[in-house]
Amino acid sequence: MYRGKSILAIIPARGGSKGVKRKNVRPLLNKPLIAYTIEAALQANFLDKIIVSTEDPEIASISKEFGAEIPFMRPIELASDDAKGIDVIFHAMNWLEKNHTVYDLVMLLQPTSPLRKAYDIKNAIDILYDKKASAVVSVCEAEHSPLWMNVLNEDLCMKDFLKKDVLNKNRQEISKYYRINGAIYISDWNYLIQNKGFFGEKTYAYIMPNERSIDIDTELDLKFAEFLMNNFQIQK
Repeated sequence: MYRGKSILAIIPARGGSKGVKRKNVRPLLNKPLIAYTIEAALQANFLDKIIVSTEDPEIASISKEFGAEIPFMRPIELASDDAKGIDVIFHAMNWLEKNHTVYDLVMLLQPTSPLRKAYDIKNAIDILYDKKASAVVSVCEAEHSPLWMNVLNEDLCMKDFLKKDVLNKNRQEISKYYRINGAIYISDWNYLIQNKGFFGEKTYAYIMPNERSIDIDTELDLKFAEFLMNNFQIQK
């Protein structure tokens, strides 16, 4: 319970993954990847329930070991490469509702964001209250402006690759862009259902620094996270 509202945290973690095999239980320094997200959620101290949605027995066992709950095993059809993340969230919500448990807020914490801290979770929730928002999604500054990007034709001709108002401008002269970093999503329970996701007219951003916005999708991401943790003491 925080500022008068109950909060459910859902950590989705399936057994299969393409970029990094068995990603969610791969060691990152001295702990499985998923452990960092569970520990950050527990350290926040005000989340009423922290559950891991998984179909994988090993992930379930490790999650319990680090303090998360496994109230159900996720259906196999929701653990495929084609399964949508929002359907995983709705499955968890529906299961809890059928078991007579509903929360004011729903938080999605992806285990692929191991450098997110407990105070990031608190700050995101504070923004939800302070902005009188119905949802908050974490973002970070984009590493490269989309204004410097375009598709290429087969002949590789770069005619009109950049818009004329962007040509010859320095990076500092171009508007700052942000990207979703995947670390934190939080929403009012009913707002999430009504919008079929976290995005709507009353969704606001929580800006995180890039060094805590690593999203583990490849072996290189994993090595980079280890580098940051070893050299900059971001989180251990």
